Amino acid sequence: MESLKRGCPLVLVVKTTFACPTVCHCSDRNGLVVQCTSQSLESIPSNLPKETEVLLLSSNQIKHIPKEAFTELYHLRELDLSHNVLESVDVGAFQGTSEGLQRLDLSNNQLSSLPSNTFTNLHARVRLSHNAWHCDCSLQEALRDLRLDPETVNEVICFTAVQEEYVRQPVIHVLDSGINFCNFHHKTTDVAMFVAMFCWFSMVTVYIIYYIKHNQEDARKHMEYLKSLPKSSHISKESDIASSMFSVSDTEQRELGPETLGGF
Repeated sequence: MESLKRGCPLVLVVKTTFACPTVCHCSDRNGLVVQCTSQSLESIPSNLPKETEVLLLSSNQIKHIPKEAFTELYHLRELDLSHNVLESVDVGAFQGTSEGLQRLDLSNNQLSSLPSNTFTNLHARVRLSHNAWHCDCSLQEALRDLRLDPETVNEVICFTAVQEEYVRQPVIHVLDSGINFCNFHHKTTDVAMFVAMFCWFSMVTVYIIYYIKHNQEDARKHMEYLKSLPKSSHISKESDIASSMFSVSDTEQRELGPETLGGF
């Protein structure tokens, strides 16, 4: 109180408290660092402090990054997911961190493809080296506006590709040479459609030929059947003539009448 009377300012030190996940170690190094490395984690911890600026999740067993996995970490600057077993990343996985995130490490995983808009609005420098990338249109679109880490850019290799000649080549070199994987995709689709139409046309043609041959065979059998009918037809004609003669005789008797016949 005396300090206040003398005009001396009173400085209050407020210490921010946060709950650190039990499997992680948290420390303040010019910003909150949450270290969860080598903890056999299979998913992203759900109770991460909102004040987290550096999140280290390397050397775990994480297979999948769901949508909005880091959406409440508004202060996140660095995210390390290297040396996991990542196979897929949902669209919007880094939503909410896009503006502030500066470094993202997805190296040394099992990623082979990514949705084309995985890194939309992401300004971070990204490491994608040592993954099983399949070089195709989808990967090309995903990398279109991405800032790859210059130190590891040549280690982003085509593990497989739409064209065998690009396997084991750096993705960036292939794209810089003017190759457009999306053109291969369209050509492959066109060829598939052409093959499908050709097969359909062939099936229709075979069916028509079979139908014609089958009808010709039926027609031949019918003609042979008709050729076997003349004898029966002749007997039928004689029966018709005999029937006509009896009919004429009956008519003449009715015209002569009983009296005329009695005279005989």
